[in-house]
Amino acid sequence: MKEDIKYEMVVYWSEDDDAYIAEVPELPGCMADGRTYEEAIKNTLTVIKEWIETAMELGREVPKPKGRLIYA
Repeated sequence: MKEDIKYEMVVYWSEDDDAYIAEVPELPGCMADGRTYEEAIKNTLTVIKEWIETAMELGREVPKPKGRLIYA
């Protein structure tokens, strides 16, 4: 699998979780957290790869990255 991830991430601080949360709007349910902004990004990159691998194993469509959030 190509390692060059081009999906957009939305990163924000969650007081409830006491962590940064990173969501990938184009991949439903794809999100991760981290104690730092950088850790949240790193963890999300791992989860994106796992999301794509799982979708492929299940025969589901993997959306092509649009690169910029179109519904902002």
